Amino acid sequence: QVQLQESGGGLVQAGGSLRLSCVDSRRTFSNNGVGWFRQAPGKEREIVAGINWRGGSTYYADSVKDRFIISRDNAKVYLQMNSLKPEDTGVYYCASARGPTYAVSASQYRYWGQGTQVTVSS
Repeated sequence: QVQLQESGGGLVQAGGSLRLSCVDSRRTFSNNGVGWFRQAPGKEREIVAGINWRGGSTYYADSVKDRFIISRDNAKVYLQMNSLKPEDTGVYYCASARGPTYAVSASQYRYWGQGTQVTVSS
């Protein structure tokens, strides 16, 4: 079974940067799209960024365009977060899609990590 594990979250001041990593311990998501989602307190989980299995196609939510960068290698998927804002605060999850491409809807993802907390102070 795919086991995804996020790391790299923490507390950062507004304007700072963090780099999140997602590792698949079974190395089975190399053929699948991957998405990064976040969930703020009292809000629904929303997609932040997605990447297809080869890494050649990416997606960004409007709220993070030009600030976040999603990338991947054979074993990990990364989310570089720059110019962080307080509204970026939330629990960030990586998820493995059901197929080779990313999707906007969370329902199209089969496996999820447990999440990593990102807190941006003003």
